[in-house]
Amino acid sequence: MPGNRNTRNLAVIGGGAAGFFGAVNAVTADPTLDITIFERSRSVLSKVRVSGGGRCNVTHHCYDPEILSRAYPRGQKELRWAFERFDAADTVDWFEDRGVKLKTEEDGRMFPVTDDSETIIHCLTKAARRYGITTRTKAQVDRVEPRDGNRFLLHLNDGNRIQADLVLVAIGGSSRRSYYQWLEGLEHSIVPPVPSLFTFNFREKIFQDLAGISVPNAQVTVKNSSFAHTGPVLITHWGLSGPAVLKTSAWAARFLNKQEYRFTIRVNWLYPLTQKQVREGLKQLRNSNARKTVAKQDHFPLPGRLWERLVELAQVNTGKRWAELSNRDIHEMTRQLVAGSYEIQGKTTYKEEFVTCGGISLDEVDFGTMQSKKCPGLYFAGEVLDIDAITGGYNFQAAWTTSWIAAQGIAGR
Repeated sequence: MPGNRNTRNLAVIGGGAAGFFGAVNAVTADPTLDITIFERSRSVLSKVRVSGGGRCNVTHHCYDPEILSRAYPRGQKELRWAFERFDAADTVDWFEDRGVKLKTEEDGRMFPVTDDSETIIHCLTKAARRYGITTRTKAQVDRVEPRDGNRFLLHLNDGNRIQADLVLVAIGGSSRRSYYQWLEGLEHSIVPPVPSLFTFNFREKIFQDLAGISVPNAQVTVKNSSFAHTGPVLITHWGLSGPAVLKTSAWAARFLNKQEYRFTIRVNWLYPLTQKQVREGLKQLRNSNARKTVAKQDHFPLPGRLWERLVELAQVNTGKRWAELSNRDIHEMTRQLVAGSYEIQGKTTYKEEFVTCGGISLDEVDFGTMQSKKCPGLYFAGEVLDIDAITGGYNFQAAWTTSWIAAQGIAGR
């Protein structure tokens, strides 16, 4: 990292969204910075490339910092005030100022109008080149050694040693504790990482043949806990997925990890209807559909095949006529529709939005600058921190916000 008396060298460790955004905004705020991005893999911005099914879910259309912060199981308190400085609206403006227009989908997710993540990658890499930021791939930093005068010596895995005045760590997250081990040498504590966004696998494949069927609004509750979330639910070959399940997995990440991913969930397939309302609806069908078979109904908004399966799980013959249903049948059908109980054994990582909770303890970082409280001149941004969110563009927004604040802190130091 060449420099002179008028420049300061900034080493950015990690060539992902937070690394590039931090580097570009730092040099924009302080053009005297000489910046190099070190990326351990062969290519930069790889997670940006695959996110959102290759479209890149840049952020979420929520411009209220208080409401936006509620999407973060870890980091909510810290981000509440960080979003006052740089929020989703600022992200939209930042990209649009550089020629990238974003669009909002019905669920609030925001994507480039091109529906192509390469648009975001091109924007960030073009900005880096414009400001003379150097990018080094296959350059793994194994250790950062603080030196006298608040400088640092970076030890690379190829044996090279690089001096830097300032360091921004933006390596992303990992479910492996060893991934963060080198940071402990800087006196930072690591909150043990565990997966955050994942689907639930059934112990018994009772819905396997219904894979692909979805319900627009259901409630998923983890038994013996306070974790309950609503939203669309998707049936997969292995169990359940969809926003309601992913939100539950995020908020209950540590709890479910302690359970070794063996737990019981209850699903209200007809949320927000209550047991009483569903029971009354079934009784109405018993009167109005008396001659029809139980397989046929037009009262509840459920896909036909799922309706039939839930009736079967209530041990009611779908060929039975509505008039023939006993009160016990009504009771069992109500239970399956509103409080179906399913044993979960294992998980499947949501690859497209792979996220972990854990990382650098937030207590050890000054969120006014993102500088380490342990080591002056060392900054953090993105998922290396113990911050994670539900799916929907929120994790990228945390990366944009923390790296922007880090950039201002670096420029003003």
